[in-house]
Amino acid sequence: MWPYHPDLLATPVPRYTSYPTAAEFGEIDASLYRDALEHTAGDISLYLHIPFCEKICFYCGCNTSAAGKTQRLESYLAALHAEIAQVGLLIGNTARVKRISFGGGSPNAIAPHEFEHLVEGLETHFHLSAPTYSIELDPRTMTADWAAAIGRVGIERASLGVQTFAAHCQEAIGRVQSEDTILQTVDWLRDAGVTSLNFDLMYGLPGQSRDDLLDTLQRTRVLGADRIALFGYAHVPHIVPRQKVIDTSALPDQDERFAMAELGYIYLCTHGYTPVGFDHFARPGGDPLAHAALEDRLHRNFQGFTDDNAETLIGLGASAISSFPELLVQNEKNTGRYRMIASQGRLAARHGIIRSAEDRRRGALIEQLLCHGHIRLPADIRAEIAPRLCAFTVRGLASLDGNDLTIPTRGVPYARSIAALLDPYRQQSLRQFSSAI
Repeated sequence: MWPYHPDLLATPVPRYTSYPTAAEFGEIDASLYRDALEHTAGDISLYLHIPFCEKICFYCGCNTSAAGKTQRLESYLAALHAEIAQVGLLIGNTARVKRISFGGGSPNAIAPHEFEHLVEGLETHFHLSAPTYSIELDPRTMTADWAAAIGRVGIERASLGVQTFAAHCQEAIGRVQSEDTILQTVDWLRDAGVTSLNFDLMYGLPGQSRDDLLDTLQRTRVLGADRIALFGYAHVPHIVPRQKVIDTSALPDQDERFAMAELGYIYLCTHGYTPVGFDHFARPGGDPLAHAALEDRLHRNFQGFTDDNAETLIGLGASAISSFPELLVQNEKNTGRYRMIASQGRLAARHGIIRSAEDRRRGALIEQLLCHGHIRLPADIRAEIAPRLCAFTVRGLASLDGNDLTIPTRGVPYARSIAALLDPYRQQSLRQFSSAI
């Protein structure tokens, strides 16, 4: 179904969860962030980052560390509460919080009562307007008490870090978890009222075969996942030192990665899932993400493909990124420095970029292309990218009819590479990104 052209996938490209991407961030004056907060109004979303896990996986590129020291974890939560209070004060009642997401790391690395205390802090300092809650969870550390807390808060959406059911692959990536552990977590979450359950899965893992991937997909379907995010493992040990533990010689080559991605796409599309963008899938029966994809209401932000249409996303916690129409800003990444800054009542924003009118124009085009597979190109951008786009159009991976650019199903694995043609920063930056597939 997917033609394979390795030359078109040879250049690593961003995932485009923002535009400009974080690779373009530089030092930024915190006063710009303060001003953006003070002018925030309307519907907004919040993201809270918990940079701790009880066990650190070898493959993980997230900003997280082991939650072994109680004092460090408690001081981080105190700093996060301080930031919640400060940001809530700056925003006031002009903004209505419609969505709240907890990610990490693993939010369930903290105690259930600490999590509920964070929710109480949000209720105290922000104007919550019947928000939809979502959370990322590690099945290995899930408990009945945590499930009860999820039920009390009213969380509707949860995402499980499953990655693979193949035992030898779990050993190789440092994430050993039995199927019974995952099944128990699913049962707890369903009983707690979670109606949209996502499984994060990966291909391209060390020692992984196509049969391993197929088995994981089948088990995921049987366990009733409403959504599936199928990512290619990005092996970048020069950026993520913990990945040096992984045996590079055991990784599937580029040809095999492509075959795995195709296998996953075909299996899920023929077993009841709607493709959402290029690496997400959702059941069309009742999941809002599937409906957003089918109705051209899909968006893309730092959490990936989403049905969230808020123009403003405020990130709280170490390394969290906030997105405003004219500004992208990231908090201090180092948890120690973040704790010091936030506990002193200062805004933790340290890096970011002012989004020019041209950035916003290009970003909107990239988002629409990745979300819906088609855009109308402005004449100047069409003339700019046409020579490089030919490599894709002559092979039937994209079509250009006048100014209308479309990516057909056969071109899906090349979507990020085609989107990168619209990104002038990619012609200047030497930054290494993940594999295009």
